[in-house]
Amino acid sequence: MTTSNNPRSQSRRQFLRTTGGAALAAGVAPIVSSDPAAAAPYPNHASSDVAFGPVRQLLAGVLNVGYVELGPAHGTPVVLLHGFPYDIHSYERVAPLLAEGGYRVIVPYLRGHGSTTFRSASTPRNVDQAAFALDILALMDGLKIRRAVLAGYDWGSRTADIIAALWPERVKALVSVTGYLITNLEANKTPLPPAAENAWWYQYYFTTERGVQGLHQYKHELGEFIWKFNSPTWKFSTATYDRTAAAFENPDYETIVIGNYRWRQSLLPAEPEYAELENKLQKAPKIAVPTITVDGRYDPFTPAGDGSSYRVHFTGKYRHRTFDVGHNVPQEAPREFAQAVVDADRL
Repeated sequence: MTTSNNPRSQSRRQFLRTTGGAALAAGVAPIVSSDPAAAAPYPNHASSDVAFGPVRQLLAGVLNVGYVELGPAHGTPVVLLHGFPYDIHSYERVAPLLAEGGYRVIVPYLRGHGSTTFRSASTPRNVDQAAFALDILALMDGLKIRRAVLAGYDWGSRTADIIAALWPERVKALVSVTGYLITNLEANKTPLPPAAENAWWYQYYFTTERGVQGLHQYKHELGEFIWKFNSPTWKFSTATYDRTAAAFENPDYETIVIGNYRWRQSLLPAEPEYAELENKLQKAPKIAVPTITVDGRYDPFTPAGDGSSYRVHFTGKYRHRTFDVGHNVPQEAPREFAQAVVDADRL
């Protein structure tokens, strides 16, 4: 079957065309370089007002990927993946810490964000969860990275989990905020308790034409509102938010955001090109690579726990940690998050 002859796919194409620190917390060991002689020449930024970059570009797969790279070229690769409505600045303090420890750190903009653009105007703006994973694999191939430590939260956790599950040979270790986030489309049809549904208000908002127009008209305000809801204890500055909100001006941002949330609700058909991968993902494949899962104690989406609710999905070496922060764990607790990356690498 080809997408050009598939009415459901054609309908979807039409939609896609028209939618426009301080000391560590107690018990956390300090970061120790894996190669002290190879410490990277990047400062441990004490302030988020320091510029994060420069942003480089690389043609990889269907994208021209914007990314920041820090640390020695021969260091163990670490790929840090952001979520929505966030960008690479979630790692502006994590990345230098890891680079100073001798890691080669890659922080890419996901499709539809920042300077990551599609190489061709005719390329479908696909939003299936598998597409994001293939983007990162293409970037790793372009950077000649055979195997890396993957770490992420939100959309980034989902992407890292998928790669760890389906391509474990590419993953040395994993840090996954909120545990196992591979989307199960059938399970997503089951209602959650009212309080949990309320936390996902924008997911349902985006299923409406009003939500499409709302994201377009109030893009900046909507993102800031979600930040405050997602991280009730995080006192971020206007400058910190504005730096990230600039990434939302990507020409495909609205299409990718609206499309991805509609896809999760089975309101957009899965693309045939991902069918084989998606069939595997819908069976909730286990993750065997060494993993540390992380919860934010004040994250409104997932009650913080001991990891037992997702332990069954991880069959390799495993640890779980809870930090006294909200949803954007790496930006709210950069040193603790960086330490989790180092410790996962050493499991």
